Amino acid sequence: MKTEPRIAELERLIKRYQKSYYTGEAEISDAEFDSLWDELKSIDPENPLLKKIGSDLEFDFSGSDEETDTIFTKAQNAAVQDAFDKGGTASINNAEKNALSVSGGIFKKVRHLIPMGSQEKAANPAEFEEWAAKRDFNEFLVEYKLDGASLELQYENGVFLCAVTRGDGIIGDDISANVIKMKGFVPRLKEPLTGGVRGEVIMSRSVHKSFYADKANCRNAANGLMKRKDGEGSEHLQIICYDARFLNGSPFPDEEKKIAWLSDQGFETVPLKLCAGSAEVIAYREEVTALRPGLPYDIDGLVVKGRDIDLADAERARPEKQIAFKFGLEEAVSIVRSVIWSESGATYTPIAEFDTVELAGTRVKRASLVNPNTIRLLGVKIGSRVVVTKRGEIIPKIERLADTAGLEQSDIVFPSVCSVCGFALTDEGTRLFCPNTLCPKRIHHRIEKWVDVLDIRDFGINLIRRLYETKRLNSVSDIYTLTEAELSVLDGLGEKSAAKIISSIKSRTTVSLARFVAGFDIEGIGETLAEKLVEAGFNTLEKLLNAREEEIASVYGFAEITARTLVQGLAECREEMLFLTEHGIITIEKPLSTDAAFLAGKSFCFTGELVSMKRGEAEKLVKAAGGDVKSAVVKGLSYLVTNDPSSGSSKNKKAAAQGTPIIDEKAFLELVNHCVNPSSGAGV
Repeated sequence: MKTEPRIAELERLIKRYQKSYYTGEAEISDAEFDSLWDELKSIDPENPLLKKIGSDLEFDFSGSDEETDTIFTKAQNAAVQDAFDKGGTASINNAEKNALSVSGGIFKKVRHLIPMGSQEKAANPAEFEEWAAKRDFNEFLVEYKLDGASLELQYENGVFLCAVTRGDGIIGDDISANVIKMKGFVPRLKEPLTGGVRGEVIMSRSVHKSFYADKANCRNAANGLMKRKDGEGSEHLQIICYDARFLNGSPFPDEEKKIAWLSDQGFETVPLKLCAGSAEVIAYREEVTALRPGLPYDIDGLVVKGRDIDLADAERARPEKQIAFKFGLEEAVSIVRSVIWSESGATYTPIAEFDTVELAGTRVKRASLVNPNTIRLLGVKIGSRVVVTKRGEIIPKIERLADTAGLEQSDIVFPSVCSVCGFALTDEGTRLFCPNTLCPKRIHHRIEKWVDVLDIRDFGINLIRRLYETKRLNSVSDIYTLTEAELSVLDGLGEKSAAKIISSIKSRTTVSLARFVAGFDIEGIGETLAEKLVEAGFNTLEKLLNAREEEIASVYGFAEITARTLVQGLAECREEMLFLTEHGIITIEKPLSTDAAFLAGKSFCFTGELVSMKRGEAEKLVKAAGGDVKSAVVKGLSYLVTNDPSSGSSKNKKAAAQGTPIIDEKAFLELVNHCVNPSSGAGV
C-alpha cells in the first residue's frame, strides 16, 4: 500500500483539526481525532508532526506589526529563561509589565514559564500497562485529566503578573483581562514567589446547560469565551490548577505536596489518588468512569505520573514520565435476548437485540453484529451478557462479552436460504449473502439504490415497488424507458406528478464516475470509497472494469476482501454499465482538471435547506472546484450560504459579527456555474 499520499493527507487533517480544536470550533470528536493521530503514528512513527504541540495560534514576528509590541516581552522572556537556567530570580520592570497587558483589543504574546508540552496517551489498559512496565515508580500519582483549555498564571513576588494561553507550547496569548473575572483566580499568593501556576480553564456542565447550550460542548464554549477581546462571559469560567514552578524558594518535595500547596494558596485543584501499581490505576480508572457522568465538569481521562518531581522530563515537548490514560468509550452491560437478520439487497446482517441501556444520553436496545465472523470472534450467544458502547457517541456497538457465569445461553441461528428466491446463502465470514445474481430482491434493491444515489426526486420507494411488482422495472436501464403517459394513469399520480418524475429522471443523466459506481449497489462500495478509486487513477469506467484485485487492494481504504467484492460486483454489473454508457443513456463526467480549481483557497459553510439540490451535492461542487467545506462558521470562512440571510440563527449571527459574506443559493450557483451547470443535475 502506498503510504506517502496518506501521510500527507493525515498531516493536513491533523493540522486542520488541531487549529479548529484550539479556536473553540472543533469539527470532529476527540475519538475521531485520536484515530487520525494513531494512524499517522502507526505508518510514520517518526513524523515531525507527532512531536509538535497542538497550537491555538500561529504567528510570525518577522517583519510584522506585532514585532514592536513584543520587544519588552522578548526581553522579559530572556530574563526569565536566564533566571531559570541559573536558579535565580527574574526581575521584571514596569515597562515590561505594560508590554504584557492587553492593549487596543490585541492580545500580546508571552513566553511560558512552565513548558506546556503534550502528553503521550494510552487508549486502553493494555497500552497503559506497556507504558507502566517501563517506569520504575514505587507509586503512581493519578489526577483527573480536565477537558478544557490550558492556562499559565504568572506571578512576581507573589503578585499576579499575567495569564497566558497554551499557544504553541512556548509562547501564548496574554488574556489577563479575561482571567481576572474567572472563578478560581488568585490575585496574590501567600508567599512572595516568582514563577508560574498551570491550570485548566473549564466551563461547568450546569453553566453550559443554562447559558451556552448552542455550543457543541463545555470545552468548545470555554475556548471561545476565554479569548474574547471584549471579555464577555469570562465570569462563567473557572480555573482548576495542577502544577506550579518557581524561580525562587525551595522546590516541592514531591507531586503530592505540590498539589497540597496549590490548595493552600486558594487555588481549586484536581482530585489526587496514589496507586501502588498499574493494576490499581486501571481499577481506579474504572471507578472514575462510573463517577464521570455525575461530575460537575468534563474530564476525558486520567493523568498518571510518578510521585517524584522530574523537572528535566517536564521540559520535554512530550514528557516520558507521565501519560494521559484516556477513558474508554462510555460502556453499559446488557443481555442479548434475540438476533434478527436485516436483509439489504443480497446481504443478511445480524442485529442483536438486548435489554435497554442508557448510553451517551440516549436509550439503546439494538446493535449491529456486522457479519458472521463478528459473532464467532466475540462468542456472542442468545443470553450472553455483553458490553455495549456508542462509537463516536453515535453508533451502538457490542465490544465484548462480560461475565456470563450462571446464564442460560443458546447459539445464534444463521439463515441458510434466501427468503425470496430460495437459493442457499453463501457464508464468507465477512458477509452472508444470496449468490443468485437474478434474485428479485437483489435487483429490486439495486434499482432503489440507483434512484437514491442519483437523487431522482419524486421517484419514491412505493412507486419503485409497484413498477417492479408489475415487472415494468427489471433493471436500472428500465428506469430510462418510462414515459409520462404510462405513469400518469397509475393510481395516485396523474399528469402533473408523472411529468415531475420524468423530468427528474432526465435531469440525472450526467453523473460522476464515483456516483455511477455507487448506484449499482455493490456491497460496501459507496460514493466516498468510489471517489478514492478515482483519486488513485482509476478515473474511467474502462480502467475500473479492467482493474485486477491486487491493483484495487493497493488503494487506500481498500483491502483484499473489499477489492475482491468490488471486482466481482463490477463483473456482475459490467453488461448493464456498458449498455447505459455506450447507448448514451448515461454520460459519465470527465474528471475536472486542476485548471478548474477556481475555488481554491475559498471556504463555504451551508445552513438551512437548499432548493435545487441537496446540501451534499452543493458541498461536492465546492470540493470539485478546489474549495473547502466547513461545518461551522469559523474564522476566515469565505462564505455562509443560506436561503434565509435574515434568520436569527447562531451561524448567521456569528457570520455577521465577524464580517463573513452571507449569500443565498442563487448567488452560490452563480459562483460555480462556469464549472458545473447545477440545473443539469450533474453530480460532481
